[in-house]
Amino acid sequence: MLARSLPERIPPEVLGRDQQGSPELLAAPAGNGTVQMSARALMVLGTASHAGKSILTTALCRILSNEGFRVAPFKAQNMSLNSAATPDGREIGRAQALQAEACRIPPSAAMNPILIKPSCDRAAQIVVLGKVWGQMTAADYHECRVEELFPTVVEAYQQLAAEYDVVVLEGAGSPAEINLKAHDIVNMRMAKAAGAACLLAADIDRGGVFASLLGTVELLDAEERALLRGFIINKFRGDVSLLRPGVEMIAERVRIPCAGIVPWLPNLGLDEEDSVAMEERRTASRAWAERSNGPDRALRIGVIAFPYMANFTDFDELSAEPSVALAFLEHPSDVRDADLLILPGSKQTLDDLAWLRRRGWEPEIHNFAGRAGVLGICGGMQMMGHGIEDPEGVESHGSARSAHGLGLLPITTVLRHKKVTRPVQGRVAPSALFGARLEAPCFRGYEIHMGETVYTEGAQPFAEIQRAGVAGSILDGAIAGHVRAYGTYVHGLFHEDVFRHSFLAAARSACGLAPIESRAFVTAEREGRIDRLAEHVRQSLDMELIHECLGVRR
Repeated sequence: MLARSLPERIPPEVLGRDQQGSPELLAAPAGNGTVQMSARALMVLGTASHAGKSILTTALCRILSNEGFRVAPFKAQNMSLNSAATPDGREIGRAQALQAEACRIPPSAAMNPILIKPSCDRAAQIVVLGKVWGQMTAADYHECRVEELFPTVVEAYQQLAAEYDVVVLEGAGSPAEINLKAHDIVNMRMAKAAGAACLLAADIDRGGVFASLLGTVELLDAEERALLRGFIINKFRGDVSLLRPGVEMIAERVRIPCAGIVPWLPNLGLDEEDSVAMEERRTASRAWAERSNGPDRALRIGVIAFPYMANFTDFDELSAEPSVALAFLEHPSDVRDADLLILPGSKQTLDDLAWLRRRGWEPEIHNFAGRAGVLGICGGMQMMGHGIEDPEGVESHGSARSAHGLGLLPITTVLRHKKVTRPVQGRVAPSALFGARLEAPCFRGYEIHMGETVYTEGAQPFAEIQRAGVAGSILDGAIAGHVRAYGTYVHGLFHEDVFRHSFLAAARSACGLAPIESRAFVTAEREGRIDRLAEHVRQSLDMELIHECLGVRR
């Protein structure tokens, strides 16, 4: 277990702020037991995971920013293996980074003071204010440590609230998990601390929307129910007139008005960090149903779906490309149909490597006939080397462990407690991949890893990178000389449009496929996508009610 110490106060560098002017704030007293602060607080709760809390929060952040308010997002505690690096080298959930982008401000650790990264079914790494704080069991954290950390959470919120006009908070899971409620610091306790007006979102796409709304409200106590100002029916498809009678009945039953019915928004193209979203990802049987081998077919990219896969959002932009058929592979035999195979990041590299071997993936990877080759990202790259050692018990909870790697890259890795968390920019070192020259070898991304990787004989680097806030450049990743195998520590490698298009052009050329005719411009269109989401949600919500909740005037 790692040594833990709480900061005496939130360091000022974890905060960000916007300098734009703000509209008028009306006098509105804080809720009972709260600290009076300048910011108004609006909170999005959900009846369950994947109800759309993160996306609705993102939309509200942009809506209020568009109205001229200085807005910041906040989530007291986030459980996710998808994280982002802040400009000052701290780590937060990807959803809060997206929400900060919607607010038009830099992401900061104060926006997500606690990040929980599961390392097995009953244990997790705890990140506090963007830095690793400890590795502990779920029971120890929930029953003991969470109370120790709550003052830090409140202080982070208070400092954000002092800097901004409005803070839009996001809950987690459901506020009505009665088995966990006594120590739940991310839902109603946080709402009380912030004096937040709460909106309860329910996902109608999964069914049972009225029962989930009623059950959630009924399981809250009277003081908690008093904080609920409206409910939102999210992800609706169909004729809204058929839904209205049920909405009116449930509003009367729970004594809370409907704040809006938000229709399903296809092809959103923004980060979804919830692991439940993985259920909707395309498998090989779905993505590669068309088995055409003509030169105009899509490039088949297979991403091995590790049990502890981290940052699966790395591949969202690839999925958006018309020239790509990306699949998350669940069976070793799926490898045979791929053109390019990717070993993604992993929170538990040794465990996922053992899983690969146990499930029979290793011979399929070695026999892989895809012409573009194998790419490893972060933990996936570590697995592709000659070996991984864990002398400090970073992943093995105190007992030193080691494992032979897949032997595809001339590197070895030693896991260390120190975590590297930095945005980076770089350039592919040989300016060529897959035997083809890259038209645009420069990229941007971020590092989030615990490990020191060294080169062995015959290695050459994948790229030369520069870390934000650090002078000079360093070598990153590796390229094998005997096979088409590549590795990098950089997450977000495919986020930039120009590099992604160059990467795919080289991969298609290596596979004998026709040049790309149609491209997705995800990075260039990202602002437009956020604005599209915000306008879609604004049109669907009762904005007069939202303004009343905040006590603000446009």
